[in-house]
Amino acid sequence: MRNSGNRNASYEDKNQIVGGTLYLVATPIGNLSDISERALKVLSEVDFVAAEDTRNSGKLLAYFGISKPMVSYFEHNKRERGLVILERLKNGESCALVTDAGTPAISDPGEDLVVLCAEHNVPVTSIPGCSAVVNALALSALPTGRFCFEGFLSTNKNERMTRLNELKNDTRTTIFYEAPHKLIKTLEDLLEIFGDRRVSLCRELTKLNEEIIRTTFSGALDYYKEASPRGEYVLVVEGCDKSLVNDNSFWKDMTINEHVDYYISQEMKKMDAIKMVAKDRGVSKSEIYKEVNT
Repeated sequence: MRNSGNRNASYEDKNQIVGGTLYLVATPIGNLSDISERALKVLSEVDFVAAEDTRNSGKLLAYFGISKPMVSYFEHNKRERGLVILERLKNGESCALVTDAGTPAISDPGEDLVVLCAEHNVPVTSIPGCSAVVNALALSALPTGRFCFEGFLSTNKNERMTRLNELKNDTRTTIFYEAPHKLIKTLEDLLEIFGDRRVSLCRELTKLNEEIIRTTFSGALDYYKEASPRGEYVLVVEGCDKSLVNDNSFWKDMTINEHVDYYISQEMKKMDAIKMVAKDRGVSKSEIYKEVNT
């Protein structure tokens, strides 16, 4: 018979809070019951909590009866506040980093703090838990073995179309975040660049009004002619059909200038269009540039 006392002691040793360490603590994305026992232990025992929004995180801590000193750490103060947090960590304090919902440092300014700690040899550890990306992927009914996460597309038209053109031949399932007021435009851009693929639109994940719509880009656009997008979305998009990856039919009869003009017509800058043409044709950018400018 094993000694349960020794086992419990080992568990406690393994989970004790260590000074001078940054803890990345995943928090619920909607359902408060999803928080882990370990997350609560860390939040209860660290010296202070760094939060994307101290008001939101303060409510979460209060719900679980936790009271801790808090500092804000978000996109617009991450540079100066990151240095303050780093100095406190180097002085032996322990810190839990949380985002408004989900796993910090994933499509989140916490990424910069992790880099800063790594550069100064400050220990960082992650307390696993909720992730909207993985949750949506699991629910999508699309291939899950290989996928890529793109986060939010750029609001700059040229940058967004350039990125979508770079992704259109990727055979992996691709995941995007999108806000409700930009959803329809994003679906239109995806349809234009990717063609009419399957997509799972996931919203309000883990909440009472959770909704998973499994359809196509055109089907989604038809649906939202009648319904207004609500809540934050995770879009899980089918990868490119392998049989089409090397199908260059859309440009094979074009001259190089016509090929460049095609991308410019999608509001790309000329140099970005040249880059895409070079990628399509498997040649250097300088070769395309020379042809276009002679």
